[in-house]
Amino acid sequence: MIDHDLLSYLESYITPERLRRFSDVLSHRTNFITVAIEDVYQMHNTSAVIRSCDVFGIQKAHIIEGRFGKRLDKNIAMGAQKWVDLERHATAKSCIRDLRTKGYKIIATTPNNDSCLLEDFEITDKVALFFGTEKEGLSPEVLKQADGFLKIPMSGFSESLNISVSAAIILYDLTQKLKRSNLPWGLTEAEIWEKRLDWTKKSIKSIDEIIARFRQ
Repeated sequence: MIDHDLLSYLESYITPERLRRFSDVLSHRTNFITVAIEDVYQMHNTSAVIRSCDVFGIQKAHIIEGRFGKRLDKNIAMGAQKWVDLERHATAKSCIRDLRTKGYKIIATTPNNDSCLLEDFEITDKVALFFGTEKEGLSPEVLKQADGFLKIPMSGFSESLNISVSAAIILYDLTQKLKRSNLPWGLTEAEIWEKRLDWTKKSIKSIDEIIARFRQ
């Protein structure tokens, strides 16, 4: 439940330009597509994917950290971790289970021959795009449980792309398709209010003191 009086009070500390920017960005945000990054060793790659999520309007990303632990480089993410919601999972199994309960189809990004080409991929339901490690790709657990497979068509000798490049290409293509569709891809009113409060808090220095002053 959002405290609208608190939000109004906190927004008085934010410039009108900043508030308009929040409104504009939120109008392009979606939870219809989400991203899951599985055990990526190079932390700058995970961070770059988070940055792409922010750029293309993906509000939530899931990070599976069973093998290498927390590997988010704030410098590479360029502050995107402030604006993209991150959920951390110890295993792929727990991540998939969580996403299924929220109505997502599990889509494994893999260059396997039976994968659907990006240009032919149609979005009809909420999708969670899984990206794997640089060398090994996605784990057998993800591949076994996936509802579908997706790949970027390639014409050169190389058979794969860096994970951050792959994510950027796929997210750009699918978000464009999504916004041209009649699917209910935008954030709900409740989600918008929640993010307005969250982002406003993150934009104010000494926020705890200011909230305490409001409570008094």
